Amino acid sequence: MQALLDVILPVFLVIGAGYAAVWKGGFSESAVDGLMKFTQNFAIPCLLFRAIWTLDLGPDFNPWLLVSFYSGSATGFTAGLLGARYLFKRDWEDSIAIGFCCLFANSVMIGLAMTERAYGVSALEANYIIVAVHSPFCYGIGITAMEIARAKAKGAPARDLPAKVLGAMFRNALVIGIGLGVIANLSNITLPTPVTDALDMMIRAALPAALFGMGGVLCRYKPQGDFRVIAYICAISLILHPTITWTLGTLSGLSTQAFRSAVLTAAMAPGINAYVFASMYGRAQRVAASSVLIATGLSVLTAWVWLSLLP
Repeated sequence: MQALLDVILPVFLVIGAGYAAVWKGGFSESAVDGLMKFTQNFAIPCLLFRAIWTLDLGPDFNPWLLVSFYSGSATGFTAGLLGARYLFKRDWEDSIAIGFCCLFANSVMIGLAMTERAYGVSALEANYIIVAVHSPFCYGIGITAMEIARAKAKGAPARDLPAKVLGAMFRNALVIGIGLGVIANLSNITLPTPVTDALDMMIRAALPAALFGMGGVLCRYKPQGDFRVIAYICAISLILHPTITWTLGTLSGLSTQAFRSAVLTAAMAPGINAYVFASMYGRAQRVAASSVLIATGLSVLTAWVWLSLLP
């Protein structure tokens, strides 16, 4: 109960405040759009740039951190894709969008906030390692799969595929922030103190503003669509992914800190980017929006369970 009060409720109260503000008319939908544009295109990319720029993997880095987390992600995408296609009889493009919902955990808005609340700022190093790969990995899989499906449907030449995938990925602000952070890290770039202070100001606004805005976005979308598909997405995101990460992390001997970050991040609901991806291609948008809403609500309880099980 104490974990619920100290860790989970503050995060979801901020989301709830954003939801209530829009629901009661105190915060307009255009204001929500502006706030989300600020967080997703500016504040969070600044946070990711700063984190990756200053990240020191060191000799203790265990690659099984990424193997454990992303094996669960890839399995979730495969299960979502094949389940949507063969269990729920969706076409391939809808199935890919549904698979993306099972792939893209909310690693930043809720994952970082939850880990910080539970274990402190010092525990976020493993989170930032996961986050550094997250958008490139997930968008790489999702965009590649969707472009292959569309190319086959249109009979387009395969040689055009790499350019389309790379073009779509590098228009994503999160990927740009991560990429610049990697370049700055490898180049040992130093920035003037006023610049780093300005970055830190942006970063302090990133997570609370993103959580508040996320609540406003969730208010916009009512639970609609095929509830069997939504339940399937929730089960994969909230149960299957963290279970695989827990199993592989245990077998590979991850440190306690890395293990906590990997499992807790894997246990997060699909992020808003699941709906963004569905909107990019105009596929399974109602299911994606409803899945983000319902899974985020359910994660109040499931995150409590995972927190109680973690060492």
